[in-house]
Amino acid sequence: MLTSKTPSLDLHGEEVALTYALVNEFLNDNYKMGLKEVIIIHGKSTNILTNEVHKILKSHPLVSKYNLNNWNLGETIVYLKEK
Repeated sequence: MLTSKTPSLDLHGEEVALTYALVNEFLNDNYKMGLKEVIIIHGKSTNILTNEVHKILKSHPLVSKYNLNNWNLGETIVYLKEK
């Protein structure tokens, strides 16, 4: 369940080249802490970061599923696999 305490990674202003490293580290850290849901903020202007984030999540071994936040299309909710 998402709350104001759900961890989030804000990628606004980041270069696409750094996206993989930042997302990978964020997911690994939160998985190690036993969390099940995290948020990645990519913005909604040009979809460049959105597409890159979704490309990474699609093949990431720790991700069970992900979807855009219906209340904020500039965020993706990521569900991590069980340990």
